[in-house]
This record gives sequence, structure tokens and C-alpha cells, in this order.
Amino acid sequence: MDTPTLARVTPATSGRSRLREERHPNAVTAPPVHRGSMVPRPWRGFWKSIGTAALSVASACLPGQRPPAVRAPRPTAWEVAGNRRRTVFSVLTLLSTVLAASLYHRAQPDGENTWLQMAQLGLFVLLSAWVVTGFVTALMGFWVMLRGDRHTLTAASVRDHAMNPEARTALIMPICNEDVATVFAGLRATCESLIGTGHAGQFDVFVLSDSYDPAIAAAERQAWEALRAALAEQPGQPPIEVYYRLRSRRTHRKAGNVADFCRRWGKDYRYMVVLDADSVMSGSCLVSLTQLMEANPRAGIIQTATQAIGHATLHARAQQFGSRVTGQLFTLGMQFWQLGESHYWGHNAIIRVEPFMKHCALAPIEGKGGMSGGIMSHDFVEAALMRRAGYHVWLVSDLTGSYEQQPPDLLSELQRDRRWCQGNLQNSRLIAEPGIHRVHRFMFGIGAMSYLAAPLWLAFMALGTALVLSHPDPLASLHSVSDERLVLWGWTLCLLFLPRLLGLLAVFLKGEQKRFGGVGNLLASAGLESALALIQAPIRMVAHSLFVLVAVTGIQLDWKSPPREATGVAWRGASAQLAPIAAIVGLLLVGVAALNPDALIWMLPVTLPLVMAVPFTVATGHVELGAWMRARGALLIPEESWSPAVLRRAWRHASRLSLLKLA
Repeated sequence: MDTPTLARVTPATSGRSRLREERHPNAVTAPPVHRGSMVPRPWRGFWKSIGTAALSVASACLPGQRPPAVRAPRPTAWEVAGNRRRTVFSVLTLLSTVLAASLYHRAQPDGENTWLQMAQLGLFVLLSAWVVTGFVTALMGFWVMLRGDRHTLTAASVRDHAMNPEARTALIMPICNEDVATVFAGLRATCESLIGTGHAGQFDVFVLSDSYDPAIAAAERQAWEALRAALAEQPGQPPIEVYYRLRSRRTHRKAGNVADFCRRWGKDYRYMVVLDADSVMSGSCLVSLTQLMEANPRAGIIQTATQAIGHATLHARAQQFGSRVTGQLFTLGMQFWQLGESHYWGHNAIIRVEPFMKHCALAPIEGKGGMSGGIMSHDFVEAALMRRAGYHVWLVSDLTGSYEQQPPDLLSELQRDRRWCQGNLQNSRLIAEPGIHRVHRFMFGIGAMSYLAAPLWLAFMALGTALVLSHPDPLASLHSVSDERLVLWGWTLCLLFLPRLLGLLAVFLKGEQKRFGGVGNLLASAGLESALALIQAPIRMVAHSLFVLVAVTGIQLDWKSPPREATGVAWRGASAQLAPIAAIVGLLLVGVAALNPDALIWMLPVTLPLVMAVPFTVATGHVELGAWMRARGALLIPEESWSPAVLRRAWRHASRLSLLKLA
């Protein structure tokens, strides 16, 4: 591919250059613009798409109206395998849901409130199907962990491939008012690791800032100049080019920032790797991604399986432990039944630029309210559009060296989830768009259900409480446990906890328990992580229910992250967000106690975490508590017992930049 040589950028020194910099600062920090086109295709809309599909089917059924048959291309081996696996997935999910519904129906006592029982049964069927999909995915992931998968892309397949010198790749990092030390420490470690591979000359780096705080923007510019100077001093290797652009028109958030890059410089590159502000990637991982793209010309997006690591709080450590032990099963399971119709996580992935520019521009969704406007969760949509254009989207799970950070505390996680909730519900409006592959339609549904499940669980429990309180003899209703109900409880616990047990079993079967601190530490950590997840589940359920309400109705809800102090979450910030929920739940408990005190014991597993949400959030967001447990080997993961070089570099640079900031 012919690409123009990008001029090396140096900070301005002359008076004339300073004047130009004041008027056009990006002309000094970024390469010459090589404009390309990226035009969005308007969405047809849900009901129009349904109507068009119905008319097409009806027209095909009329005599003489059947369109001439078009011979479909012969499916590849992985497409045949994918269809077979999805059939197995669907059958297992359907049979398990029918079994659970039958058990639930038989476990219900006869009573007068049949409409309440039927409503609860309907919710149970829907929620059971949702839980079963995760369970079956984890089972498939366990199978892959033990037996492998010959149909998926693997990093091992390109280990001996030579690097194509024409495969120019851009590393782009969209940021907006981020912590400057975290951004540039991770970026410097990534660049240094890439230089160590000897292939840095094929990569350029772009920091694409949407920061509107003048102090942060100035700090970014200073850190960019320091990074360029540090990389220029690397011995024996040509420095990697790092550019910086501060957008003045901050349209369409991150997706708009990426689209602006593509329009300005996309034609200069065959591939681009999208990074988050907290991403760290090794040079070998980046080189392998480029080699995989070169070896698979129909691959449009290749996503890495990122490993969460970085923060020291108890909340973040529990999240990264769960991701490493149990989350890996779900990643492998999705890889197993998605294959080349996988999804894209929005970062730590490589993208083929030309089809991305041609097919993946995002038009706004027509309408008013939170479910319309610019696409918020752009990654799932871009993957669906790439597949609609005939390119494949892969998840490569054996590619190591791809890292990100988890939110340091529960409030930060919920702040992120509010944005994800609205974005995933918004994407559900695209589920009927013509040409979208059925796997991506399913993923749109999964994304929406990830948050709709919260109010559905809340409604299910509210109906259960109403049934108990309306029973002629509530005490007998609470204490009567039939054999069918015991079987149902056992079945539900199996669906919820077996994936965690399978994750632990996989660690032992692979002989990796020493990397988690030994057998005792591993089992204790698994118990601690499960306990924390159980306590956090009701808090997430109520918060996600509020977020769904906000997204659907357009009601304004003020939910801002509290100021992050050196010791973690401030009491004032946690109280401002969670104390109202705790107070409402406390009043609910008082009302239930007045009607039937015996019902309180059955409500405590859900209501007690909500009442204690404020102190629990403060404690799990405390840096010192997380560090204390880390020193004792709790929630240890392999990347901590033996940290990769790129992570050690990132942590060292972050510490140095933090000290400079304090000075």
C-alpha cells in the first residue's frame, strides 16, 4: 500500500511558528492531513425494518413473485462449525429453561392469587433463560479450556510469520479529561515494548484528546512532549512517532473522535489499534495482531481478550480475580459459539481501516429521548456493520499482553454502567436493521438484557413478597418447603455457582494454582470474591433498574462519581449516591415488619446489602484495605505474582509521573 511519508513533528521554536501554533496548534503536534471519506448510512428504523421484512416475505409467497434464486457461497469450515455450535447452544438453553419452568410451576402452592403466580412464572421463565445462556456459555468455555478449538484464530498460527513492511498501523488513544499520569505512563510502556520488537517503524501513535479542561489539556501537551523526548533517547532503535491532537469540535464522543482520525489520516494506514486511556499492550501482542490481519485478509476486526489489572482497592482486586478465574470461561465460551461473528469491545483491538471507513460510520438514531441520538455503545454496532459488509470479527483468546484497569470502586463502576446501560438499550433499536447477522442481532439483545435483567429481578422479588404477604397463612407459606422447591433451589444454585467452580477446576487442571498464591490462597480468594459479588448484587440490581428507568423515560438522574481521595471513596460521595436507596429500603423493611415480621428473614439477603451500601462501598474502595489484603496473598492473580515487563514499566512510569505532579 502506497502511503505518504509523515513528517516528523517537533515543538515550535520560532516566533512565526509560535503564532501558527496559537492559531492552529494541531498543525504543530500532528502530521499533515490526508483526507478521506467516511459517510454514515442512515438507519431504516425498527418498525420500518420489520415492515419491510414482512412485505418481502409476503411478496415471495405470491405466485410468480418469487425472486430468482441466488446461489449462496459455500460456507467455510468455521461457519459450518459455528452454525452447529449455535444450534447446540439454543437446544441446551431451551431444554434447561423448560425444565426450570416445569420445576417452578410444580413448586407453586395452590392459591387464590393465580394472576400473581402466572406473572411471576412468566418472569421466572425469562430470567431463567437469561441465566441459562450464561451457564451454557461457561460450559462451552470450560470445554475449550480443556480441549482447545481448531476453528478459531490463534496467535500461535502466525508465530513464525514475517512482518509485512507495508502493513502500516496506527495506535490511536481517544481520551477526555483523563488522569494524565495513567494515560502517558501506559502509553510510554507500550511504545517502549513496541520499540523492543524492532518493528516500531511500521507503527505511529496518535493521542486524540477531547479534553475541555484547560489545565488537563496543558498537562497532556506537556506529557506528550516529554514522551517524545524520552522515546527519542531509546538506544539502538529509531523512535516511534507519537502525535497529539486536541479536538475543538467534540462531536459524538469517542466514536466521533475515532471517525475524525479516520477522515484525516485513515488513508495513510492499513490497520489501526484502538486503545483506552488505561490500556497497556505489549509490543509482541501488537505485532501478532498485525500478523493475524495480514494472514486473514477477510478479518475486519480482531479483538484481544484483555486482562484487568492495575488498581489496589479491594473492589478492583476482586473484579480482576473474578475476571481471571471465571470471566475467562465466558470469554472462551463466546469465542466458541461466535467464531468469526464475534463482538468488539471498543479497545485493545485491531481494525482494518479501509472497510471501517467505508461501512462503519455511525448515523444518529432518529427520535427524541435517551434511546435516540448519537450511538453511545458504538463497539457492538461497528462489529455488526463490519460483518454486514462481509468481513469477519474475531476474538483471539490466546494472545497475551493486552491489559486494562477495572473501576477502582463500586461508584465508579456504576457511573460507567449508567453510560453502558443507555448505550445497550439504544442499540436494541437496531436489532431489526436489514443485513445484520443473526449473531449480532443476538448480541444486541444480550447487551440490552444485561441491564433489563435488573428491573425484571426486582419485579420478580416484589411479586414473591406480595404472594407471601397475601397468603391466608403467611407463616405457613414461608416455612413450607416442598421437594420440588428444594430441587428448584438446587438447580438455581447450580446455574449460578457452577461456572465459578468450573473456573477453579480449570486452574487446578492446568496446574496454575501456584501462580494464584497456592491452593489455600486460591480457594480463600475464590470464597472472598464470591461473597463480595453476592453482597454487591442487590446494589447493582437497584442501580441498574434506575439506569433503565432513566434511559427509557428520559428522566434526569444526577449520578456523578465522587472525588477520589488518596484513601479511596469519600463518605460524603458514597452517601450522596447510595444513602437515598438505603433509606427507602429501610422504610420498606419497616412496612413489611408491620405486616408480617416473619417475612423479614427471607428479605435480608437482598435488603441488608442495600441498607449497608454506603459503608460497604467505602470499605471496598479503600486503597489501604486492598493493599493489606494484597500483602497477605488475597485475590492474587498470575500477573501480580510475576508481572510482565510492560506492566512493570507502566507502573514505574506512573509512580514517577505522580511524584512529579505532587512536586
